[in-house]
Amino acid sequence: MTAEEEARMVAALAEVFDLARHGDAAALAALIARGMPPDLRNEKGDSLLMLAAYHGHVDAVRTLLEAGASPDLRNAAGQTPIAGAAFKGFREVIETLLAHGADVEGASPDGRTALMTAAMFNRTEIMDLLIARGANPDARDSRGLSAADAAAFMGAGRAAAHLGGPGH
Repeated sequence: MTAEEEARMVAALAEVFDLARHGDAAALAALIARGMPPDLRNEKGDSLLMLAAYHGHVDAVRTLLEAGASPDLRNAAGQTPIAGAAFKGFREVIETLLAHGADVEGASPDGRTALMTAAMFNRTEIMDLLIARGANPDARDSRGLSAADAAAFMGAGRAAAHLGGPGH
C-alpha cells in the first residue's frame, strides 16, 4: 500500500467513526451488512459502540448491538460504553446496553464502576437505574472509595446524600 493509499484509508475510517459519533444508525447498518466488523476500533481503542454510547445515540447503539457489537468492549483507557454513558447521563443508552448484556458495573482498570462515575457527576437518576439493575453501591475502587465516597470527593453532594455518603 502506498502512502497515498494509506492516507485515503485512514480518512475513510475516520468518516466511519464519525458516523458513530453522529449516530447515523442507517449508514452503520449498511456498512456492517457489507462486511464491516461491528467491533471496529479507532487508534484510541474506542469502538463504534463506545462512540455512539458516549454521544448518546441510542438508535446507533441498538443497531451496533443487534449486529453483534460487544457491549463491554473497553477502549485503550479501559473504559466501557456503559461507563461513558453514565458519565454523560444517557439513561436510554444505558438501558439499551443493559438489555443487550452489558456488565452493570462497567468497572475500569482502577475499579471505578459506572455507578461511581454517575455519582461523581450527581446523576442520581442514572445511579437509581444502575442500582435497580444490580450495581453494587458498596463496591470500592483501587483507592478504596465507594460511589458515595467518590461523589463526596468530587463535591457531588446530592449524589453523596442520595447514597448516604460521608457526612450525610
